[in-house]
Amino acid sequence: MKHEWRKAEKDWYLPKKPTLLTLPKLNFITLAGTGDPNQPQFSEQVGALYPVAYDLRMALKRGDLGDPYEYTVYPLEGVWTTDDGSRGTDLNKAALRYKIMLRQPDRLTATDFQASLARVQAKKQNPWLSALKWETYEEGQVLQTIHHGPFDDEPATFVQLQEVLVDQKLKVVPTMGDYWHREIYLTDARRTALEKAKTVLRYRVAPQ
Repeated sequence: MKHEWRKAEKDWYLPKKPTLLTLPKLNFITLAGTGDPNQPQFSEQVGALYPVAYDLRMALKRGDLGDPYEYTVYPLEGVWTTDDGSRGTDLNKAALRYKIMLRQPDRLTATDFQASLARVQAKKQNPWLSALKWETYEEGQVLQTIHHGPFDDEPATFVQLQEVLVDQKLKVVPTMGDYWHREIYLTDARRTALEKAKTVLRYRVAPQ
């Protein structure tokens, strides 16, 4: 049976309102970068992630890595912060620092990733392929909700999360190092009108 994250992990990826949950250790293919994501470099970086993810998906589907396993590729994610402390309506996009990623099935390993990366590099040319990394990370307790619409309107949705933080006596703690929050892109910004975009906004949290 095909594993579909929209059905099997609905609570993780499709929150209907601000929700607290605890996440286990997960695998990711990641790529770190800086600057305004509206610039061409960001698209090139995203373009480096997907060939490896699809190569691994096909290897699992064929049974090259054990029992055949079929799944839907996970959505693009990113963790974000700024080097100048700007946030919200005062955000300086040129100062953004991020790590974009695609989650990978639990049965895959760093060795599988390295073999896949080598296969992709033999076929495709993308200057960012060599910057890809395999990371396993346990985010733990998080607070998340869904944002509808343009990325520039996210501050209003973050306000909803901030209200829950106060009510539940929680604080935001950095994720995957010193990044301030996570975004999960349920729609493809290249193919979806901004007003129809859907993005999960997530804080890693801890008691105050």
